[in-house]
Amino acid sequence: RKLIDTANAPIFGIDTHGRVNEWNQKAAEITGWPKDEVMGHDLVAEFISPDYRDSVKVVLDNALNDIETANFEFPLYTRKGNRVEVLLNATTRRDANGSVSGVVGVGQDITERKIAEKQSATIANDLRKLIDTANAPIFGIDTKGLVNEWNQKAAEITGF
Repeated sequence: RKLIDTANAPIFGIDTHGRVNEWNQKAAEITGWPKDEVMGHDLVAEFISPDYRDSVKVVLDNALNDIETANFEFPLYTRKGNRVEVLLNATTRRDANGSVSGVVGVGQDITERKIAEKQSATIANDLRKLIDTANAPIFGIDTKGLVNEWNQKAAEITGF
């Protein structure tokens, strides 16, 4: 119990009806929803943004049917309305008899990673535009001597 509560990853659990039955400290910290306000409530209907309810429900329903999901990404909106990018792994939970009793979800806040990926894509796009529109021929070759870069000016000058 203490391991789950103090884990550095958001961990939640739902029963077979989708009601929250586990909510650790990190889940409360990231979402802004304290444990006592989520326990017994429908996770998908009450705490997932409307545009992602269907896909999150599919992941959780799959886990209830022994189809576990790894690395499902979706945005979660905190109590204050801030967007948090979450990477979720959903695992089937079983009782002492081996019957499915719910789902355990272990998440990871990947907000910073997603921001860095977006910035990297923007920089790559800007660089591509700069190369393509440069007023000088720019070309590149790989380690095998094959052309892997050829801008508009190079095409204009060479006809290729």
